[in-house]
Parts: sequence; structure tokens; C-alpha cells
Amino acid sequence: MTQSSQPLAGKVALVTGGSRGIGAAIVRRLARDGADVAFSYAASRERAERLVREVEALGHHAVAFRADQANISEVEALVRQAHSTFGRLDILVNSAGVFVTGTVGDADADIAAFDRQFDINVKGVAAAVRAAVPLMTNGGRIVSIGTTGAVRIPFAGAADYVATKAAVAAYTRGWSRDLGPRGITVNVIQPGAINTEMNPEDGPFAETLKGLTALGRYGQPEDIAAAVAFLAGPDAGYITGATLNVDGGQSA
Repeated sequence: MTQSSQPLAGKVALVTGGSRGIGAAIVRRLARDGADVAFSYAASRERAERLVREVEALGHHAVAFRADQANISEVEALVRQAHSTFGRLDILVNSAGVFVTGTVGDADADIAAFDRQFDINVKGVAAAVRAAVPLMTNGGRIVSIGTTGAVRIPFAGAADYVATKAAVAAYTRGWSRDLGPRGITVNVIQPGAINTEMNPEDGPFAETLKGLTALGRYGQPEDIAAAVAFLAGPDAGYITGATLNVDGGQSA
């Protein structure tokens, strides 16, 4: 493979929530671009081990760690384990997240679920970044997965979820200033309707969501992975503090 076909050769990436959906697509793409990859999973060890075998079949190293993204100690341990396993850390992708809905004032709202969502989507991201920065190489890359709902909310009941992603976008802008002197870029990708198990392109809300896009269709996890690979690669060295919408024109 040439350097142009393997732009991440010699790099080590950590992807949180990497065993399924968008996260798994990111793991595969970073490995295909030359990186060795560590990733976390929450529940399915079998699924994680299958993905490890896929990456190894591409000729790269992969390792999966179980970690609860809501538990700061486990997130910190995850970062240390990834760094210890490969001896370096160049790329951090914050992909782990949950989606809990409910309108404000709903007497039946699951407040504990909202609190856990905040712990995973915000505190877990901040914990991963804080743990990774002292170990990360200068010129490293941090990419977080947000949502276009952080800017435009198309339906009721999403306030708690989109607030967590808006917080990550604000963190991204702030961290880009903190880490600029080290050449570490920090960016956020905001997907629109993406075909995943949680939001399938043939699901009950699919036609409504398709109608909100300019392209009239769902995106695929590989579309998000391609954007992550770009931001993690050498061609994106002057992009930081940025928000990239990958949403088929939903936010246009």
C-alpha cells in the first residue's frame, strides 16, 4: 500500500463506542487507512471480537476494551489501556453515545435515564479527552460525533439529547484553543439521519426524516466514517474548532 492509500499508517486511534453502527464503521475505515485501532464496547463482547478479527484481516492490530462511558474511572482506564497496548495515541474519536427522548414537564419522564445520557454524552467525552491529552502525540486529532439537532431541532422531546451534543460542540471549540499550541486539532461531526439499528432507513420515522434532507435519503455509517477519516488525516491539519454537518442537506 502507498502512503496516499494509507494516510494513517503508523498512527494509533481510540474509538469509543466502536463495536456497532457508526462507531464500527469508523473503526473499519481508520484501519483501512492504515491505523491500528483500540475501541470500546458496552455490552456485546462477541460483536466486538468479530470486529477485531475484521481489522486484523486488513493487516492491522486491533483491541477491544469493555468500558461504561458513564463511569469516569472506566473511561480513564480505557484511554490508559489503549496507550499502554500500542505505546502511543494519535487519534481519539468520541463516538459512544445514547439517545433518550422526552418532553420537558412530562410526569412520566425517566430522569435517571436523562442523567445517565448526560453522563455518557458529555461527561464521558470530557473524561476521555482529559485522559487522552497528556498521552497524545503533538499534532494529534480529536473528533467527536454530535448531531445536527444541536443547531436545528425538528421534533419535540429531544431537548435533553440535543443539549448534550450542543455541549460537546462548545467543548470542541474551547478545546481547540487549549490544544492549538500542540498542533492537536479538535472537531465535531454532526450527522443527520444515518441508517443504524437505532434509526433504520426503513423505520417508522424514516419517511419524515428523509423529507427533511436535500438529498431525500438517509446517509450510511460509512459516510460519517469517511468524514472522521478526513479530519483524522494529514489533509485536515489546518481545520480545528470546526463543526462539520454530514446530513444530506438537512441543516441547509
